[in-house]
Amino acid sequence: MSNNGTVARQSRVTVPSPGCLAAIMVPILAVLIATSVLMVMGYRQERANERNKAEALDRTAALARSYARDMVTAPNGFPGQEAVRRIAERHDGRLLSYARSEDSLTTTVRFFGEYEDTSMFGVSHSRAYHCYSIVLLKGAGGVPEARTSPLEKCDVI
Repeated sequence: MSNNGTVARQSRVTVPSPGCLAAIMVPILAVLIATSVLMVMGYRQERANERNKAEALDRTAALARSYARDMVTAPNGFPGQEAVRRIAERHDGRLLSYARSEDSLTTTVRFFGEYEDTSMFGVSHSRAYHCYSIVLLKGAGGVPEARTSPLEKCDVI
């Protein structure tokens, strides 16, 4: 009772039962665990895809070097445009430009490498493209020498 004879209100603090706390916390923890697992899986897939693409781009560089070797060993000095196109196609490339002069031949070829791109929905096959400029110059004794340079931008035709 209070000083003036009325009943005083008391505030009571109630503590939830342990079962109630568990009922609230278990779903929250389950969501946090599932989210973290999905984030880790997504990160690993992304890294694997980047690694696969880098390997495909390395293969394009190997294709460009192989193409340049075939160009150097072509009969009759500098090959014609159709012969160059066939050599490029044999090495998974596409001839973008062909410029021939008295003592040089400059070609731009776009090569591709295939790789697997994985996601949570499955695996798809993708291609990584890279362009190279291959310059053949007549060296000592009239034997062509190749110089291969990667290009920053690739003009797609």
